[in-house]
Amino acid sequence: MRTAPVVRTIGFYTGLAVLCLFAIFPALWMVITAFKRNGDLYDPNNNPFLFNLPPRLSHISFLFRQTNYPIFLWNSFFIGIIVVAITLALAVPAAYSLARLMGHSGERSSIAIFLVYLIPPTLLFIPLYEIVTMIGAANTVWSLILVYPTITVPFCTWLLLSFFRSIPREVEEAALTDGWSRVGVFFRVALPLAVPGITTCVVFAFALSLSDYIYAAVFVSTTASRTVSAGVPTELIRGDIYYWQALMAATAIVGIPLAIVYGLLFDWLVKGFQVELPRSART
Repeated sequence: MRTAPVVRTIGFYTGLAVLCLFAIFPALWMVITAFKRNGDLYDPNNNPFLFNLPPRLSHISFLFRQTNYPIFLWNSFFIGIIVVAITLALAVPAAYSLARLMGHSGERSSIAIFLVYLIPPTLLFIPLYEIVTMIGAANTVWSLILVYPTITVPFCTWLLLSFFRSIPREVEEAALTDGWSRVGVFFRVALPLAVPGITTCVVFAFALSLSDYIYAAVFVSTTASRTVSAGVPTELIRGDIYYWQALMAATAIVGIPLAIVYGLLFDWLVKGFQVELPRSART
């Protein structure tokens, strides 16, 4: 009986270690492969999890010097920054208005806003492509800048609703009693308290613009305007030749920092999913 807690503890931490190893295995595999030599990677007699030959940086040098990967990185960064700015400019005031100024209708409309986010991109890219072509933005980064907010704004609006609802109304009412305007309360009280949610929205919007493939591949076909998600497969997969080390390096350079940021903001992201039910549903 005394050994039962010890056995449970050992079993718990063993299972946790296995789960963590399973979760980080793709990133670990990418890093190992990125530094492998061709003779080490393609030799079936070598251990794929070890460096049987000394690691080299030649494939990373090839990625930055002999491919358009730096252009893809810059395009992705530029698009992500603009999309984040547009998303915050629209989603933050919309979420605050729904949470504070529209009463019961705002609570119900939050679900309708989230349903817009659930529409699959495969159903939208054809009509959106027609619109992008009509305004002359096809094959430019501006086509993606115009399209991505249709996904990020509804989700971020829904996400920020719970953060604004979690702010006690008494705090805002006290500020209004002291003579502040509604705009002043929004900027001086609501926004500082909703910083965790806003930060989560920034990460989400930037990550979506960085990882999307469907829109990036359909709307942009010129190399100078491609993003990482669409440009890397085109640049590093040439017919039946796969530049595996460079592919893994290109993925790791973008994916690992983004995964770290998501891990640091995981608690805030989960908090945003805790949307309050309308009062009618609670009663």
